[in-house]
Amino acid sequence: MNEPDTIANPDTEPGPVLALPSPDASVAAAPLLVSAGPAAAPSSLREEFPGEVEMSLVDHLEELRRRVLRSLLAVVIAAAACLAFVRPLVKLLEMPAQGVRFLQLAPGEFLFVSFKVAGYAGLTLALPWLLFEGLAFVLPGLSRRERRLVAPAVAGSTVLFAAGLAFAWWALVPAALRFLVSYGADVVEPLWSIERYLDFVLLLMLATALTFQLPVLQLLLGALGLIDARTMLGAWRWVILISALAGAVLTPSTDPVTMLLLGGAITALYLIGVGLVALSQGLRPAPTGNA
Repeated sequence: MNEPDTIANPDTEPGPVLALPSPDASVAAAPLLVSAGPAAAPSSLREEFPGEVEMSLVDHLEELRRRVLRSLLAVVIAAAACLAFVRPLVKLLEMPAQGVRFLQLAPGEFLFVSFKVAGYAGLTLALPWLLFEGLAFVLPGLSRRERRLVAPAVAGSTVLFAAGLAFAWWALVPAALRFLVSYGADVVEPLWSIERYLDFVLLLMLATALTFQLPVLQLLLGALGLIDARTMLGAWRWVILISALAGAVLTPSTDPVTMLLLGGAITALYLIGVGLVALSQGLRPAPTGNA
């Protein structure tokens, strides 16, 4: 008679049943080795996910809660520091509106404006720490290939965010203000609420900085193989339509100059992203396989 396939008796020896090595059993046991933990996982899998740590859902939620709280604390600290210099910041934001007098139309309006300006400035200053907390949360679950995309994406996102702020400050805001001030200047005197003006400037700058992240998003999607440059370029008609709608929605004012500038910038950024995806595809080594 053949020997039994198991060496444990469930009636007398409680515990898992161990299967003896056999050609069929080795194939069936491979998934069990992967799910047993990092020590039992194949070396190729550990090399592909070097920072992977097994955690329960509760542990993941607890870590996410801690990182969100630390991020909020960083924003509050940065906003409190900016509140001490809020008057120079407000004067700086008033510079594009030359020839316009600003009024406080309600008691405490400038106080609320000060908190709002400090909040926007604190959020901008705290962005590096927010990126750090977000990356520290997601990096352990990324593969080596995905990790190689993190540093270029973060660097490109930072540069484009600053470029978006500069473009809004030097191009969009002055163009919009020139149009709004000149229109009806012979009929009404420009006396603006400081709160309404700063809402317009801050929202326009933030919206422009966020739209400048479009090439980074395209490059990530192309690097992950989710979309290619030819498909992106084939959708140019939809891109122009969506850019025009986005320019109308993201612009706080209703002037056509700002909407056209922002819509044109979004279209140009999309085309830049298509070029980056095409360049990355051209530099990618051709797959080699045995016939």
